[in-house]
Amino acid sequence: MPRWCLRLLTNAYAAKVPSRTGMIDDSMDCGLTDKVAVVTGSSRGLGLATAKSLAGEGCRVCLCARGEQGLHDAAREVAAVSGDAGRVVHVVADVAQAEGARSVIDRAVQAFGGLDILVNNVGVAGGGGLLETTDEHWQDAFDHTVLPAVRASRAAVPHMRERGGGVIVIIASIFGREAGGRMTYNALKAADISLAKSLAQELASSNIRVNSVSPGSILFEGGSWWRRQQADPEGLAAFISRELPFGRLGRPEEVGDVVAFLCSSRASWISGTSIVVDGCQSRSF
Repeated sequence: MPRWCLRLLTNAYAAKVPSRTGMIDDSMDCGLTDKVAVVTGSSRGLGLATAKSLAGEGCRVCLCARGEQGLHDAAREVAAVSGDAGRVVHVVADVAQAEGARSVIDRAVQAFGGLDILVNNVGVAGGGGLLETTDEHWQDAFDHTVLPAVRASRAAVPHMRERGGGVIVIIASIFGREAGGRMTYNALKAADISLAKSLAQELASSNIRVNSVSPGSILFEGGSWWRRQQADPEGLAAFISRELPFGRLGRPEEVGDVVAFLCSSRASWISGTSIVVDGCQSRSF
């Protein structure tokens, strides 16, 4: 059982059942100790939260992003969770470029001797309505959302096969499953979900599991919902009241912990599906 699940049980009786050290040990083997993970787009938000969750479960983690300072700060946060800076490396790279995606995989393998887990977490989708969205908008969205996952997965799979298997997770969205958001975002996140399904079917014979995770509206500093909160707090409050049954936006760690579970041996029979993490925001069955 992942430690983030076990906390729900241990916190209820921690005061009544002290361990020999006076504290409850809330860890349990998830099969992730010393696994090597790459998380793309991991300097903030969902990527950073996922990297922390994996590090907290014992993974050695390679982070990447385009901005050097933000990435350096993120690596320090993940190292603090890991308890050992030597278990965390980071690479400044643009995974929208073929060489960038390869360099991240190569760095993880060079640093840690192999690769077990890849979390694809990048995406950009500009444009607006049909008439306002140019071919360049569409191409840019595809280049920054679907192709990075394709290229990183292509580079990762041979290393996973050498290890006897692995896990790939693609961060999609509830708006890849139903209408909502801008048109390019919908289309590209739907493509992410489809890609994960196709890869899962192709790679099962190599003992490589592939899933997508579809978050709802998640709040983190610098993200789109954070910017909306700063610009129009009353409008966001109305949106939350109308659209989110729990009365709040989601937190990045609530997504990161689900990704960590999907990467663990506890999820060994989950592949080819899209896990929704949205606090009942979406309407699809």
